[in-house]
Parts: sequence; structure tokens; C-alpha cells
Amino acid sequence: MELKTMKTSTATTTSTFPRGLKLAALALGCGFVLAGCAGNPPTEQYAVTQSAVNSAVSAGGTEFAAVEMKAAQDKLKQAELAMHDKQYDQARLLAEQAEWDARVAERKAQAMKAEQSLKDSQQGVQELRQESQRSVQ
Repeated sequence: MELKTMKTSTATTTSTFPRGLKLAALALGCGFVLAGCAGNPPTEQYAVTQSAVNSAVSAGGTEFAAVEMKAAQDKLKQAELAMHDKQYDQARLLAEQAEWDARVAERKAQAMKAEQSLKDSQQGVQELRQESQRSVQ
């Protein structure tokens, strides 16, 4: 049995635009898209950061994690100033940093509260032991 191959020709599309011009148009379009993204104020990130700072304050961050809270609040203020000056990339970066500082402050405050609660519980157990030994004697 003999195998015959069939030669087919595919239609090539010819374009009136040279390839270099297409690439330049594509690069220019991408540049506009990227520039448009950079020009948007980070309002959502700012709101998330504000919420994180408020949560950290509620958790006792100002008392138990003062350094982290100060850093978060300072960066949040800097982000607000950067947004006012339309430096949106800088504002987004500062807001993200402030969010993480606030989250660290909140976790640190929670840990400190838990540690204090543990100490109080241990003290209570110790007092109960002493009281029970007195009543036995």
C-alpha cells in the first residue's frame, strides 16, 4: 500500500500594516493601560488600612504595641498626604505598610493580653492552693 501525501496550501493573510508598526501600536496601547492603572487613587487599600488601624486600636495596640501603632498611624498619614499630592503609587505602598504595621500591633496586643490573662490565672490557682493548704491545717 502506498501512502500519498496531499499538499495543501494555507491561505496567508497579508496585512496592510507592517509588523513593526503593529508591535509599536501594541506597546503604546499597553503603555496607556499601565499608565491608566497607575493614575487611580488607592481608595480601597486606604479603607482597608484605616479599618486595620481602627481594629488595632480597639485591640489595645496603643497600650501594648505603641511602637507599631505609631508606625502604622504615621504611615497612614503619609499615605493620605501622598494621595492628596496624587502620588498614588507612593500612597498605595505607604497604605500597605501601614496596614501590616497595624496588623502586627493588633496581634502583639492580643498576645500581650493573653499573656496577662495567663499570669492572672496562674496567680489565681496559686492563691487557691495556698487557701486550700491553710484550711487543711
